[in-house]
Amino acid sequence: MKNLKYIYLLLASLIVLSCGDDFVDVASEDENSEDFFNSEKDYQLALVAAYDYLQTTSKFYQYAEIASDNTLCGGESATDSPYIQEIDDMIHSPVGQSDGGLRTMWQWMYEAVNRCNYIMEFQDKTDFPNKISVIAQTRFLRAYYNFILVKWWGDVPMLRDKRIRFGDQFTIDRTPKSEVYDLIEEDLIFAAANLPYVQSETGRVTKGAAQALLGKVYLYQNTKFDKAAEVLEDLINNGPHRLLTSEEYPNMFERDWENNIESVFEIQYSDVDGGSFDCFQCLEGNYSTYFNGPRGFVDATGKFDAGYSFNVPTQEVVDAFEDGDLRYETSILDIEQYIIDNPGSSYDETAGYEQTGYFNRKYIARKGDLDIADAALTNPDNYRAIRFADVLLMAAEALAEEGDYVQARIYLNRVRNRAQLPDVTTSGDNLINDIYKERRVELVGEGHRFFDLVRTGRAAQEIDGFIAGKHELFPIPIEEINLSGGRWAQNPGY
Repeated sequence: MKNLKYIYLLLASLIVLSCGDDFVDVASEDENSEDFFNSEKDYQLALVAAYDYLQTTSKFYQYAEIASDNTLCGGESATDSPYIQEIDDMIHSPVGQSDGGLRTMWQWMYEAVNRCNYIMEFQDKTDFPNKISVIAQTRFLRAYYNFILVKWWGDVPMLRDKRIRFGDQFTIDRTPKSEVYDLIEEDLIFAAANLPYVQSETGRVTKGAAQALLGKVYLYQNTKFDKAAEVLEDLINNGPHRLLTSEEYPNMFERDWENNIESVFEIQYSDVDGGSFDCFQCLEGNYSTYFNGPRGFVDATGKFDAGYSFNVPTQEVVDAFEDGDLRYETSILDIEQYIIDNPGSSYDETAGYEQTGYFNRKYIARKGDLDIADAALTNPDNYRAIRFADVLLMAAEALAEEGDYVQARIYLNRVRNRAQLPDVTTSGDNLINDIYKERRVELVGEGHRFFDLVRTGRAAQEIDGFIAGKHELFPIPIEEINLSGGRWAQNPGY
């Protein structure tokens, strides 16, 4: 079977979608549903359709990074992609987020959950030998999409094992986030129990991915540190993953090192021309990669290509790296220093907005990417959604919260030592703060910082413009509230 990276499909024959204004773009009638799911092939096709929406999540990790104190929006000007500028400045609102902003993201995730629930709705129709695996993968995907929804919007409308159809928004209430988390946990426990650590097809979810995400879900709730530590330590001790060595680490985000041993869950992208700006959910490539690069950049080394200069790291996050940290040059592209070190290279330092001179080195276009049909939509760089370093740091945090400082330091120092930094020897709150600091520099550019600050109650003190009691969640797009007939109350403060 082909690598899953190259067989993502838009199966419009399975789930009717449009680019109109219908609630979550789901058709009100699907007369062919009862005639489907008659063979394993039908279930596998529907499962690939559920995987397909992973590719839309490149917006989520880029927007989350911009919302944090790690990066500024950047772009061409203050009016370039105003919906992202608003998130950067913490002035986003329920209106003005339709054109590529929060409403699009809301719709994508509901389409994604609907595709998973389509399979679950008919899970008992036909039996076949690999059915448990199909259901386990489906439930992981549903958990992943629901986790995005609950992180960004809190209480969200939800049905279990049933698709939301147009008209249902008038009767479905927003489900309390505690109940959404309950379903996420159930889905991930099932997935972890029924998936192997290694799949025969690259790109399909594994037991390790389910365990890692479950540990993250426990950690985000702030009351289940013991459960988080248990599942994460099981993965650490029994799973196949490890940190790349210090010598290997500079290759972590290179294209020929995709799906490496440290990558626990990786979203697959391809350079297949899958759509346009008019149909962003059709994309097959990682749109954020091209958006992150320097404008007017000419690289004499033939390594990097130009971009749209969004998502630019701040001086503050650059200064967060300790002297001698191996990760710095892999994470941050200091464009002025790069040009000095590589004569013949240049870039237009006057082009772009909020330019700091730094760029997200992990996800910027490599040389030759501009030769692709549409460089902004067909970049094939995979997104390392969960890395083993993240697993170690999550386990360290959970154990530190439980008072096991010795083991917490062991996991923290494994990450630091790989970065060629000395051991941390602290305990108590000082150790927890050291873990927070390590998460920031280890995961910079990967979209985790904003939600780390929110879940630990530090966002208001770290993010300019952040209002406690409001900005922990994003506003439900006004069009969606209107489509519900006003049934759904807006999130507080909006």
